[in-house]
Amino acid sequence: MIQMQPNKYLENSVHTASPAQLLVMLCDGAIRFSKLAIEDIRKKDMNAAHQHIFKVQDIISEFVITLDQSAPIAKDLLRLYDYLIYRLIEANTKKDIEALEEVIGFVKELKETWIEAVKLMSAQRGGA
Repeated sequence: MIQMQPNKYLENSVHTASPAQLLVMLCDGAIRFSKLAIEDIRKKDMNAAHQHIFKVQDIISEFVITLDQSAPIAKDLLRLYDYLIYRLIEANTKKDIEALEEVIGFVKELKETWIEAVKLMSAQRGGA
């Protein structure tokens, strides 16, 4: 059996990333696993689709867990995350590609928002 070698670059990236950068990485993972689930459904590999959708649910759940409840946008983000989890459950039970594509669209927008936040934070640090 082949042992997976740890990806030192990825490991280092995660350890040195800011919270916003970690959110961007998690968004990338959610998008990647959603796309894999779509491929799995098209190939009729429902077990693999289930596993990939479950990974996306785990990522969205991580967003919920780490959400700063005192932030002004927290309630809106929580509603979005709840909706995404609802759509992922639908996607998993019905093997619904459309639901997964909707989730991908929302996560891409979320990722773009976090990228902008990272840029703003970097600019603020640079200007301070």
